[in-house]
Amino acid sequence: MPKKQAPGLKRILKAGVYSMKGFKAGLANEAAIRQEMALAVVLTIVAFFIATDLVSLLLLIVFPWLTVVVELLNSAVEAVVDRIGTEWNELSGRAKDLGSAAVFVLLCLNVLVWGAIVLKRFGLINF
Repeated sequence: MPKKQAPGLKRILKAGVYSMKGFKAGLANEAAIRQEMALAVVLTIVAFFIATDLVSLLLLIVFPWLTVVVELLNSAVEAVVDRIGTEWNELSGRAKDLGSAAVFVLLCLNVLVWGAIVLKRFGLINF
């Protein structure tokens, strides 16, 4: 029998509570989440001094926070895999590696976006 969901506003409030539990668990148990969230906060502040237009500002803010999102999902995958068992399994290892690769790709995109905008801001490249 499917789980019955709370209606309307109550469901939204409960979802918010579950989200806060997720943030708390991530911050308590995952160093990568703590590091990436701290970096996202710092970069968000710096973005206001670097950006020269709205699009640049949004890119500089969104990319670090998107990295936090992907790290949260990666940590969720790792938690589920670890819950299943501690013995080595090819599919479990692949799942963890794929999550890690997703974070790595986004970190590389962060460097690309931030690098391009910073270089343009200080006149080192012109496009």
